[in-house]
Amino acid sequence: MPKATLDADEILHHATPIDHQHGHEIQPFGHLIRMPIALSESACIESVDNLNQVLADTMTLRDLYKKHHWQVAGPTFYQLHLLFDKHYAEQAKLVDALAERIQLLGGVSLAMGADVAERTLIPRPPKGREPVPVQISRLLHAHEVVLKEARSMARIAAERDDDGTNDLLVSDVIRTNELQVWFVAEHVVDTPVVRAE
Repeated sequence: MPKATLDADEILHHATPIDHQHGHEIQPFGHLIRMPIALSESACIESVDNLNQVLADTMTLRDLYKKHHWQVAGPTFYQLHLLFDKHYAEQAKLVDALAERIQLLGGVSLAMGADVAERTLIPRPPKGREPVPVQISRLLHAHEVVLKEARSMARIAAERDDDGTNDLLVSDVIRTNELQVWFVAEHVVDTPVVRAE
């Protein structure tokens, strides 16, 4: 049997990436697909909407931490630079968990900055640098926004028998944010640094 001759051009054609492709959305934002997860459609719709709000605010909080990580100044620069980056990474994990839960419920998660900016309840900071106490006040306010909505939405999820969403909100979102509040808030306690009064 004769050996087949390989055409180099044909091989390269099949190995070349197909770029500049366009197509329609496979699922529009705000529309749910049914997943076989033993939850009612109405519970999934409500949880997806609630989780997208927590996601938008968590993404904003995450980005506030990175902004402050880069722009922090003053005598506590080193400690806060590291702390803000650590909290950024922890918020990034929450973002991923929230987005995956939304997709698992059959929804579409927010993903792009412009969409997040339209939805977030957290005030937009200025582009420039701010003093450390102002940065920390912004972070504490953002945490409070996330904590208020996470507590409320966890109760709603529990009432709708959406234990997975409730667990994510309570075990991950609330506990992470509470701990971060403690670590950050202690930096704006007005105590003597060197000599007790």
